[in-house]
Amino acid sequence: MAVSVLLADDHPLTRSGIAAFLREQAPELELVGEAEDGAEAWRLLVATRPQIALLDIRMPGEDGIALARKLRAEGVPTRAIMLTAYNAQGYVLAALAAGAKGFVVKSSAVKELQRAIDVVMSGGIYLDSQISRVVGAGEVLVESLTEREREVLLLASRGLSMKETGAVLHITERTVQAHLGSAYGKLGAKNKTEALLLAIKHGMLLLDELLEDGEP
Repeated sequence: MAVSVLLADDHPLTRSGIAAFLREQAPELELVGEAEDGAEAWRLLVATRPQIALLDIRMPGEDGIALARKLRAEGVPTRAIMLTAYNAQGYVLAALAAGAKGFVVKSSAVKELQRAIDVVMSGGIYLDSQISRVVGAGEVLVESLTEREREVLLLASRGLSMKETGAVLHITERTVQAHLGSAYGKLGAKNKTEALLLAIKHGMLLLDELLEDGEP
């Protein structure tokens, strides 16, 4: 049975190009609808309940990240894959935190999109090869994080300052800084976003943990 796919993108040329690929070169996929803005996308998502939603990360009305968050909040089983012209790490992290299962840069070959759908339908999370290069996510073994380094990184992902993190964990701000520095070093990361993405990739943090509001 074909995998049902909804496509939402406000750029007509991009949308028509992806739609043509889905219809003509991917017989295992069924395009059930197209939308050019967030409002139309949500209406079609509710009406068609596709297995996969290809969502432009930036479009009028509700953007792709907002729609992915809404799908999760409403319990809609559709799996969201973000489409974007940007390979900035911040977009990736925001999309994953919103519940998206994949991230594809529009300048990639269309076969990348097909691979993304295959991985996501198999229960995985897919990062475009361009994103992998940005975050240095090669198949490299890295040293495991200590439990304290995980806790500090997780609290940092929730927007807590070093001082606030120290208060929660009952350690000094300087100790928090040391744990963060150690985590970055082990992961080969330059900043918090890279560290979080790499920790997720290597199984040291789970997406569910990033979505929780509580303390570790």
